[in-house]
Amino acid sequence: MVLAPEHCGNAAGGVTGAMATPDQDPPRFFDRALLRRRQRRAQALGAETFLFDRVAADMDERLGAVVRKFDHGADIGSPGAAVMQVLRARADKAEAIALPDSDSEPLPLAREAFDLAVSVLALQAVNDLPGTLAQIRRALKPDGYFLAAMAGGDTLTELRQAFAAAEAEIEGGLSPRVAHVFALMQDLRRMGATNILSERRRAPLRRATLARMAEIYAARFADADGRVRATFDIVWLAGWAPDDSQPKPLKPGSAKMSLEEAVKKAGGAK
Repeated sequence: MVLAPEHCGNAAGGVTGAMATPDQDPPRFFDRALLRRRQRRAQALGAETFLFDRVAADMDERLGAVVRKFDHGADIGSPGAAVMQVLRARADKAEAIALPDSDSEPLPLAREAFDLAVSVLALQAVNDLPGTLAQIRRALKPDGYFLAAMAGGDTLTELRQAFAAAEAEIEGGLSPRVAHVFALMQDLRRMGATNILSERRRAPLRRATLARMAEIYAARFADADGRVRATFDIVWLAGWAPDDSQPKPLKPGSAKMSLEEAVKKAGGAK
């Protein structure tokens, strides 16, 4: 789809957005400074990159379907190095743009600086998503292309369900969480993908809760061989910055043949 000057969207429709102003900050759902610390810890532990690598390969395939060469590409906040490797192969010049910890701080993007902007598994942890998308839109040159992948709402649904059931049973309440049965949790730590919600519970997790969570997870979501399943829901966004060179839809009523006539003609050709 085409990205209008102050609109960014996906296949479901447009989303109006503007940058947050200092006196009108967006709700702070995610602790982005904590995310940065978790990502640095993951690098120190030895980052687990299987998910980032898979999504980056999917992005490379999608970019391969675009029949053009890009001059200047930007990677917006993607963790790891896989996306930059893809970008360097698809654009003459590529640079990485870090997402700021504060949503009131603008992205370091000049107007109409890039003809390609990509982002992988980063925008789902932005508090002011419409404002961030609006800034990326302004950084695109006319006919520039934007492609992004975000973690969708069904990501790690098995883990969240198991934790919710265990916390309700053991502790009598729920803690908002997106990410934390043991090998899976270690992978998440090495991805820097553990819980960064601002309203998360600060008290340490009880061993009884963790053990009960593992029991519930295994009972509900384990395969016959004992391995547990984990869902990663990837949502893709794509759009073009408007340009006069792009094809325009015909005006209503300007068609010279009805759909019925076209179908009959195609059927007769067989």
